[in-house]
Amino acid sequence: MTDVRRVEIEYCTRCRWLPRAAWLAQELLTTFEAELTELALKPGTGGVFVVRVNDEVVWDRREQGFPEPTEVKKAVRDRVAPGRSLGHSDR
Repeated sequence: MTDVRRVEIEYCTRCRWLPRAAWLAQELLTTFEAELTELALKPGTGGVFVVRVNDEVVWDRREQGFPEPTEVKKAVRDRVAPGRSLGHSDR
C-alpha cells in the first residue's frame, strides 16, 4: 500500500470553474488535513470537472452532475481514511 494520498481536481478553464474547484479543494484540505499528502488543481477544457484520488475517478460532472461537498468528502474518505466519521456530513 502506498503512503501517497493525492487528490486531483480537474476543472474547465473556459467554463471558469476555478473558483468552484478551489472551494472544493479548501473543503477537502480542511477535512483531511492529516490524511492527504497532496491536492492538485489541474486546468482542463471541454466542460471537465473531475475529482480523482490516486488517479481513480471518484466524481465526474458529466456522469454525476456537480458534486455537493459532502458527497465528495465521503468518496475521498472511503479511499484515504476508511471507517473515519465525517460527523454531521455522514447523516
